[in-house]
Amino acid sequence: MEPRSCPPRSATSGKRAFASKMRRNPTPAELALWQILRRRGCQHHFRRQHVIAGYIVDFYCTALRLAVEVDGPCHVEVNDALRDSHLSLLGVTVLRLRNEDVLSRPDFTIDRIVTTCDTLATVAARREAP
Repeated sequence: MEPRSCPPRSATSGKRAFASKMRRNPTPAELALWQILRRRGCQHHFRRQHVIAGYIVDFYCTALRLAVEVDGPCHVEVNDALRDSHLSLLGVTVLRLRNEDVLSRPDFTIDRIVTTCDTLATVAARREAP
């Protein structure tokens, strides 16, 4: 099934500038996850603080269309659900991880990311197969 479009949201220069600022000042959990992805990581390349349809996602794998969000106390579930819904309409899968898990359970964290990546890669391969 083709992803449907959602109301347009542009990646304005202001959003890109804010994403750049966020890359320079990551939260402790975002920094820890970035180090996990770079050191132990999975085979896929992730971008930090990437703008998609006007939303800034913490980490994004373009090959798999996977957004990884690190949720701290400032996340509001209702807003996150709406945002996830918009991203889903664009064909982006969102994986949400808690700050506490990223910081205190790095093996669990990378296992969840690798498992999700493997699942998405398998699904993509099946779609491309004749």
